[in-house]
Amino acid sequence: MSEHALPSDAEITFRRISALTVCDVCELSETLNEEQRNMVADNGTSIAEAHFSENAWFRAIYAEETLVGFIMLHQGSDWDDGIDCPGVYLWRFMIARPFQGKGIGKKAIDLVVRDLKARGIRELYTSYGLGEASPEGFYTGLGFVRTGDSYGEEPEAVLKFAA
Repeated sequence: MSEHALPSDAEITFRRISALTVCDVCELSETLNEEQRNMVADNGTSIAEAHFSENAWFRAIYAEETLVGFIMLHQGSDWDDGIDCPGVYLWRFMIARPFQGKGIGKKAIDLVVRDLKARGIRELYTSYGLGEASPEGFYTGLGFVRTGDSYGEEPEAVLKFAA
């Protein structure tokens, strides 16, 4: 099976990034077009930031056995990280360009929501850039709504769900 021909029911999992996989995860950023790269930090930068944060959780996203993306959450406000969100914040999220538009991003967010619900958490925050290649449509399609607050130039949005 070619890496781009994943089955539509491919199982999505989050896996720890290791010394053996870190370069592959970093290279996923290179699959994004220039406009998309302006919307999200490179995965290598995100991984470095996570290692200096006491509140970051990050994983590689796999569809079956194929590496397809990267996700990073932040829990709790931490001025040293530049995040003033008392809850869980989707700090970084990307699906490699060849795998976009296949429902993988939605499945990954659904998996995060499932895990948050199991911990009694009822909302997930994020923020996103506006302009060309903005992921706003993706997030609003999942049910995120703007809060009226912002992170720098980026509007904040929240997804509320029943625990």
